[in-house]
Amino acid sequence: MKSDLFASENLAQAPVAPGMTLQNAKSVKYAVNGEVLARQGSMVAYRGNLQFERKGQGIGGMLKRAVTGEGLALMSVRGQGEVWFAHQAANCFIIDFEQGDALTINGRNVLCFDPTLSYEIKMVKGAGMTGGGLFNSLFTGTGKLAVVCDGSPIIIPVTAQAPVFVDTDAVVGWSAQLETGLHRSQSVGSMIRGGSGEAVQLVLRGEGFVIVRPSEVTEAAAAH
Repeated sequence: MKSDLFASENLAQAPVAPGMTLQNAKSVKYAVNGEVLARQGSMVAYRGNLQFERKGQGIGGMLKRAVTGEGLALMSVRGQGEVWFAHQAANCFIIDFEQGDALTINGRNVLCFDPTLSYEIKMVKGAGMTGGGLFNSLFTGTGKLAVVCDGSPIIIPVTAQAPVFVDTDAVVGWSAQLETGLHRSQSVGSMIRGGSGEAVQLVLRGEGFVIVRPSEVTEAAAAH
């Protein structure tokens, strides 16, 4: 049987070391020898002796589904084998954390991560109850984190002289040391007349960077 479908770049290769690698632009392969944490429902295939267990959404450091729906329900994958993760054919990227690194990521963009990383839910300071980025996940420690992004991400530097304003439905993540708040870019009168659709943005100040996706479509809206 012959087809471009069977091109070498599409074939799953035997793992050379435990941990995560990109299978392709849309999926991540994780060679499990112990445990990996991933978003519920993101497994698309696996082989080997693996057990999947739902993680609670309750207290402490667990990522929980926030009232805005932007939290993340996790599962634990334990054992020995290989597992492939993906989410709605979004682009996948692997971030390698070194000691001292800290990154805030929107829960909707987390795909999977090493259990050596520490994570906790943080309320975005100054964000009140408005916008999709009310609760985000702070990752620290050493290890790898795989994130997903609708389309190609935009990485925008943030400096003390040039704060960045981002639509709350488009933000993926940002440097953990940045200060956050909300910014209203149109007047009350303009909002009463119908507005521009861009009434409130997340503002980031300090020194670092912000990751933005080229889409404002929320998952809830896309499902309808």
